[in-house]
Amino acid sequence: MDIKEVFRFVSPQVRDAAIKSAEQLKSLGIRHALAGGLAVGAHGYIRATVDVDFLVGEEAFEHHGSVVAFKAGVPIEVDGVRIDYLSPVSLGAQLEEVLDHPPMNEGLAIVPIEVLIYMKLAAKRRRDLVDVIELVKVGADVNRVREYLRQYAGDLVSSFEELVNEANV
Repeated sequence: MDIKEVFRFVSPQVRDAAIKSAEQLKSLGIRHALAGGLAVGAHGYIRATVDVDFLVGEEAFEHHGSVVAFKAGVPIEVDGVRIDYLSPVSLGAQLEEVLDHPPMNEGLAIVPIEVLIYMKLAAKRRRDLVDVIELVKVGADVNRVREYLRQYAGDLVSSFEELVNEANV
């Protein structure tokens, strides 16, 4: 992983928003790891992105009956850059473990490649599927991803295999 290369490519505002948000989340005691386009770049496929995405622990949220809100102080925008959050509750309980010991790069926690690809496959948006293809092209450990998917999301294995085939064309 190399987040420094990503930060050379994206706008300084996006870089600063990622760093400032991570610092704020840490100060609030919220487990977090970069996801989305910045994580894709850290794993080898650098592309433009205009927002910052984090996988965060449940401690980032407050529950008021059926209403869920962000804990006070959780940044949703930094200098005009949108900060988006993903919860393990909606994506799978196994992601809580990732937040306990995320891989670090340049002081920033980043979701592991197999988790990132799982998240991209679960989203099913075209941009996310293209990211998976490009991550395979730049050398994602396909066997590691495949085993992760078999363990936690068997229904996504065939979609992953199709994208691997497309990447290898």
